[in-house]
Amino acid sequence: MNKIIEVDGIVTRFGTRTIHDGVNLHINKNEIYAILGESGSGKSVLMKELIMLLEPTAGEVSILGKKLNHISFKDAQSIRSDWGVLFQFGALFSSMTISENIAVQLKEYTNISKKMIDRLVLSKLALVGLDSHVGNLYPSQISGGMVKRAGLARALAMEPKLLFLDEPTSGLDPIGARNFDALILELRDLLGITVVMITHDLESIFGMVDRMAILADKRVVAEGSLAEVLQSTHPFVEEFFKNDYTKDRFRDKVI
Repeated sequence: MNKIIEVDGIVTRFGTRTIHDGVNLHINKNEIYAILGESGSGKSVLMKELIMLLEPTAGEVSILGKKLNHISFKDAQSIRSDWGVLFQFGALFSSMTISENIAVQLKEYTNISKKMIDRLVLSKLALVGLDSHVGNLYPSQISGGMVKRAGLARALAMEPKLLFLDEPTSGLDPIGARNFDALILELRDLLGITVVMITHDLESIFGMVDRMAILADKRVVAEGSLAEVLQSTHPFVEEFFKNDYTKDRFRDKVI
């Protein structure tokens, strides 16, 4: 498989506090990859480093064949158009309609006409299962599940090769969460994108993730498929997956 993301020896420090101390992982093209770990393990910090919101203290990140260390402004702008990001709570602009939110990147990064932008916005709404009339509403006028889908539509606006999801099922009821998982799987297969997600949702982990990395002790203590990760004897991995119900419920996934 082609490696689309490579993280090599990442060290992250905030003052005297060390968050990461030699994080290594790789993500293959077209897979759904999860970053797991206990609170404070640096999952969100790592994702921010992947999307260039933070710069690591040391180490190297390569995405789509480009090294992010000391990347030029022009190359940074170019690579940003190759990924979409869905933040945990949608991060929609409250003063804009849903359609206006989806159109933001199209207006910023392209020179296409307003008529074409409107058509693309409608297609993205349909892609994530939202009716066209939702585009005229404001974030405060729709449900949490619809906000997630609207945020996803915005993340897909530029037809990215990579999709980053921060706790995508957080705040959703069980049915809504599983429907969202199914949507992500469908989009991955339909669009051929690579998905990187932070999650604590065991149903998502067992039901849709191809490979994963477990962060603990400031590094990756296990990486691979579910079956490979379950071979780890690291205390956090054993604690996270120790529930007998969990093992019975998903036994067929690890055989």
